[in-house]
Amino acid sequence: MHEHDKLYIGGEWVKPAGTGTIEVVSPHTEEVIGRVPDGTNDDIDRAVAAAREAFDHGPWPRLDPIERADAVQKFCDLYAARNEEMATLISTEMGSPLLFSLLAQAPMPLVMLQYFIDLARTFPFEEERQGPLGRVLVRKEPVGVVGAIMPWNVPQFTMMSKLAPALISGSTIVLKPSPETPLDIFLLAQIAHDAGIPAGVINIVPAGREVGEHLVTHPGVDKIAFTGSTAAGRRIASLCGEQLKRVSLELGGKSAAIICDDADLDATIEGLKMASLMNNGQACIAQTRILASRSRYAEVVDALGAMVGGMKVGDPLDFETEIGPLVADRQRDRVEGYIKIGRDEGARVVTGGGRPDGLDKGWYVEPTLFADVDNSMRIAQEEIFGPVLVAIPYDDEEQAVAIANDSDFGLAGSVWTADIDRGLDIARRVRTGTYGINQYLMDFSSPFGGFKSSGIGREFGPEGLSQYLESKSIALPPA
Repeated sequence: MHEHDKLYIGGEWVKPAGTGTIEVVSPHTEEVIGRVPDGTNDDIDRAVAAAREAFDHGPWPRLDPIERADAVQKFCDLYAARNEEMATLISTEMGSPLLFSLLAQAPMPLVMLQYFIDLARTFPFEEERQGPLGRVLVRKEPVGVVGAIMPWNVPQFTMMSKLAPALISGSTIVLKPSPETPLDIFLLAQIAHDAGIPAGVINIVPAGREVGEHLVTHPGVDKIAFTGSTAAGRRIASLCGEQLKRVSLELGGKSAAIICDDADLDATIEGLKMASLMNNGQACIAQTRILASRSRYAEVVDALGAMVGGMKVGDPLDFETEIGPLVADRQRDRVEGYIKIGRDEGARVVTGGGRPDGLDKGWYVEPTLFADVDNSMRIAQEEIFGPVLVAIPYDDEEQAVAIANDSDFGLAGSVWTADIDRGLDIARRVRTGTYGINQYLMDFSSPFGGFKSSGIGREFGPEGLSQYLESKSIALPPA
């Protein structure tokens, strides 16, 4: 059991204002494995007040950026020392296969943190410009108090994409993790405390949606950073708009992988195993629409079916597991509902479509591939967020690009081809925030985010840091 009875606010472990608790249930055993306080509006008020005090009167925003980078480096070093512990904890609480957690869930936040530390040492927080009317000093100042709301699928990754640039900017932050995955953030709080991050700079309140909305609308918060569903993002954007509050949103996706006729099919299928089914398919960037030309469609479907049907499903802590359980019973219901919708729409189940044999406990669903899918079907238009892929035929390259763009979303995508110039031409025509040629890979030096209903703003790179900075122009007298 992982039990916590206090919240991390103002640099201290404090008793929550209420008596409610959040029970964390293992998606593998369906047993309670942890309890944390269920935060209230009063707890949010205390956390915002602590962050406000640290920003308005504390040393953090007034340090030189290099001094902040040095302080965050100590935090980073301590985080690295507990990386394996963090990976195991995430797999335990949300069902991510341990191999994925060891390769991505815990290490990637660490890499991201180190990137922003290094960026702080070269980023132009002040620069002088000579304009047509005279000299101007352009300053980049911290945005203020940040409210960050994270989902359950990659909890540390989505948290660090907000925490790292906020810290480097000189902002302070209130973190609200998802009720499904609050355990890992308590480990993070302990690491930050041990690293000596000043009181009030980082504050943590696990809570549900209503308390999260209180954080969004709190007058003491200057910016909201959110990762989650498009529906929730719309609600948050509207609330922030009423207050003219800064907001960045990283939302859903329904990304298309275009397989060209000249692609190496074996290499493509191996690449799509991770690009399409990482984290049990619970990834906003997952390439879940597989587009293949009619001339190779049957061959592609057969190869995809063999890959999807051959994945090992089971205990997330088994190092050989490729597909673990979904995070919650309701999530399995959602995925199974979409599988039924696909059948009702006339799509053909190539493999999967049910629950795996021999796993009587746990929220498991078989990795599933649909063929004979039209892009207008719901299973091709709506984000399923589970191990379900759809194979869609196309007639020519122009139609492939049109199908890829025929979506409310625009977060990720990929093209698979032996001709890199051809792949680059396709990449330029698909309206999506990130794209890969013969791969899908996010690089922390480059902006990440979506077109259309996939979000507002960008994370990673200098663009990600800029989301936590305000620009100020100071007119200087003639030299």
